[in-house]
Amino acid sequence: MNGEQILISGGAGFIGTHLSRRLLAKGYDILCVDNFFTGTKNNIIEFLDNPHFEMLRHDVTFPLYVEVDQIYNLACPASPIHYQHDPVQTTKTSVHGAINMLGLAKRVRAKILQASTSEVYGDPSVHPQTESYWGNVNPIGPRACYDEGKRCAETLFFDYHRQHGLAIKVARLFNTYGPNMHPQDGRVVSNFIMQALQNRPITLFGDGEQTRSFCYVDDLIEALIALMESDSSVTGPMNLGNPVEFSIRQLAETVIRLTGSSSQIIYKSLPTDDPKQRQPNIDLARKMLGWEPKIQLEEGLKRTIAYFDEQLQSGKIATDS
Repeated sequence: MNGEQILISGGAGFIGTHLSRRLLAKGYDILCVDNFFTGTKNNIIEFLDNPHFEMLRHDVTFPLYVEVDQIYNLACPASPIHYQHDPVQTTKTSVHGAINMLGLAKRVRAKILQASTSEVYGDPSVHPQTESYWGNVNPIGPRACYDEGKRCAETLFFDYHRQHGLAIKVARLFNTYGPNMHPQDGRVVSNFIMQALQNRPITLFGDGEQTRSFCYVDDLIEALIALMESDSSVTGPMNLGNPVEFSIRQLAETVIRLTGSSSQIIYKSLPTDDPKQRQPNIDLARKMLGWEPKIQLEEGLKRTIAYFDEQLQSGKIATDS
């Protein structure tokens, strides 16, 4: 065992759970920090008897004083339903949370990774998006609490790097899916699967022609760890995601086919500032990390459908009447 201490803020969330599992397998000691706003204890119950895993209930908008070697800062609600529920708190989580985690990293000289987002590109006028693109973001819209919060966090990371010589990594995560997603997080993959498994209408917003690129969580975890373990000169920002682009309608039709569902597709108005296209250029990750995703959409959806189906059948997820 290597004995290094790793703090994962938001460690009981979707991505944090998978990251904890992989890092424990690699021999690290994990300190999982979460306030359980969107993360759940059920996500981490498998780790609680592991002597190399420790859980701390804490909100990153308050300072934290611990001794660690690495920090993965994942804390922030990531779906529109959750981050728009309390937009002020969402901004605080991104900005105050970054300040507090960076302050901790500075004190203990830890290497720190920021889980940023493709949302920093807004509704992009450049396609696919490269890291050099500055984005097209509405700073006063209903999504701004998340978009601008994450943009400000990136600013803080690079200012701490320049001003204090802090070892930083900034990852821009594109749409990620897989087991342990929150069933009511409002994101398209979990929405469509839950609706299809219950033979309810599948809701598309707009005409369904807007596009996204979907990365299976196992691939993303490999990239996050590779970025954290990369040379100190590799700071990012770095796009991490699957560059294969699908329309939202294609996703819905694929989910219906894979579940054997009788669901019908219905259409509703497009939400404000919803991006029309989202596709990462991952040339930088290929060059610097030797990474690209291996699990394509249909295989990843099969695994995710199996997870949600088991959760529904076992009663761990309440069905809609």
